[in-house]
Amino acid sequence: MPGGTSDLDKNRTPEQWLEWQLRQVRGRIRELEIKEQQEHRAQERAHAALRWKIQPQRSSLAALVHSGDCALHPVEGGFLTREEAMIDLAEPDIEPCQICNPETGLAYG
Repeated sequence: MPGGTSDLDKNRTPEQWLEWQLRQVRGRIRELEIKEQQEHRAQERAHAALRWKIQPQRSSLAALVHSGDCALHPVEGGFLTREEAMIDLAEPDIEPCQICNPETGLAYG
């Protein structure tokens, strides 16, 4: 169409605008998903920090009680409650981890 805007051009402009908006929304969704995942991991770490776990006895080494967020021993079989951890630490063949010092959390429970 001489001297004017064609129907094709009139439709390409909003198409480009909508594509830009869609990219913006998808980027924001990615940001929110990452934030949500980070918050979920933080909640899991906070929950684990309030629990305890036990490392079974191996060869001549004593069994160890760890705080729930201690990285030295992965959770095997779930977490212990405060009461269970205190009972375990009273046993002669079970010791606290010297790195995470799980007794600190037990003292304030």
